Amino acid sequence: MKSSSNSGALAAMVTVFFFWGFVAASNGIFIPFCKSHFNLSQFQSQLIDTAFYAAYFFGSLMLWLFSQSLRIDILNKVGYKNAVIYGLLISVLGAVLMIPAVGSGSFAFILGAFFVIALGFSLQQTAAQPFVTSLGTQETGAHRLNLAGGVNSFGTLLGPILVSLVLFGNLSPEAAKNATVASVDTVYYILMGVFLLVAIFLFVMKLPEVHSKETTEPGLGALKFSQLRWGMLAIFVYVGVEVTIQSNLGALLALPEYGGLNASQISPYISLYWGSLMIGRWTGAISAFKMSNNMRRWLMVLVPLIAYVIILYVNHLRGNDYEKLLPYCWCVVALIAGSFLAQEKPAKMLLIFSLAGALAMLVGLFTTGAVSMFAFISGGLCCSIGWPCIFALSITGLGKYTGQGSAFLIMMILGGAIIPPLQGYIADVTDIHSSYWVAVLCFLFLSWFSLKVKNILQKQGISVDRPASH
Repeated sequence: MKSSSNSGALAAMVTVFFFWGFVAASNGIFIPFCKSHFNLSQFQSQLIDTAFYAAYFFGSLMLWLFSQSLRIDILNKVGYKNAVIYGLLISVLGAVLMIPAVGSGSFAFILGAFFVIALGFSLQQTAAQPFVTSLGTQETGAHRLNLAGGVNSFGTLLGPILVSLVLFGNLSPEAAKNATVASVDTVYYILMGVFLLVAIFLFVMKLPEVHSKETTEPGLGALKFSQLRWGMLAIFVYVGVEVTIQSNLGALLALPEYGGLNASQISPYISLYWGSLMIGRWTGAISAFKMSNNMRRWLMVLVPLIAYVIILYVNHLRGNDYEKLLPYCWCVVALIAGSFLAQEKPAKMLLIFSLAGALAMLVGLFTTGAVSMFAFISGGLCCSIGWPCIFALSITGLGKYTGQGSAFLIMMILGGAIIPPLQGYIADVTDIHSSYWVAVLCFLFLSWFSLKVKNILQKQGISVDRPASH
């Protein structure tokens, strides 16, 4: 296999990772548009997240059920490259469906199209990570995954801004107009074309077939491990709180005490939230590379600051007053301090950042204006390390059931489908500001889980005092 072919395939896969983040983060812009366009309640608008993230659960569940019934590993049978291609084609179908869905005026039709797009994402995500790992030596596989993950986070930063540009027709929020059906169609024509081009590119590339070497374990053997059972609930809560903070942010910023921003003006703040996850993930990825301790310490300071500057620069290009985002630098400094304090230990890191998340949400609840807004947005920094820490702790000690346990954890992305509409319902009953108590409870549970899983693993003779796998 030629290295040039590997580079081309990796470039194509990185594009796929980018658009996962691009589409997921852009929901924060599309939700307020749908709420206004279809005259929805806050609960109803959050059903977009329900359709999107429920597809991950059902996609993973269907793969597992089919594999069990046929007594074969379906992904291993078709190969990871082909599975990614099939997933892309499913997402193409969803993008095609979205065009008549928006034109029909049927919100249920739109939810169905979202479900199909994310169903394709589910298959892509299940197959893409081992595929990327295979495009070179095993020793450098983590580097490629970190590259793809970093680009995914970059997609979450640019997604809201670029979608806002297409929907509202101008880079300047002051000159933005309400989105039209035609502009929404344009977004999904672009996505349809990109998904299709990447699928064709992967199909024509001459690459060896990649299959898993792991033996399929029938039944529910992985569930006998309590670290996995609690981990599944932790992933559910983690994905839920990561999504719900930003999905309800548009309604929060529409309040007079937060500036009374409309749907076209919130994109810089949505991008700052998803950019916060990028800051944390880029910082967390440093430990995956071999370097001196001094170099690592310098990078743990410089990388998050550079990522923050990128966020400011992107907003400057858009014409936003990036000076309004400058006070957020203190939140970035807090992340740097937390990273040093955590010492790259997954349980300790999860505890520190979850407690920080709960504290940030409380600050947001008991204040208003810029302080409250930045406190809520900093939840992105606190969520950034959640997935690798929870995932690594939950599958530790599973042995031959590791693959099955990983599949069960991926199913728990369902939390992104349940918790946002729950907060939306509470917002309808009380008010959007008070509804962020949901996020407080989520972060407190994750804090408890970090202590619980450490205790479980120690009883099994497993030490968790080692760096997290980023």
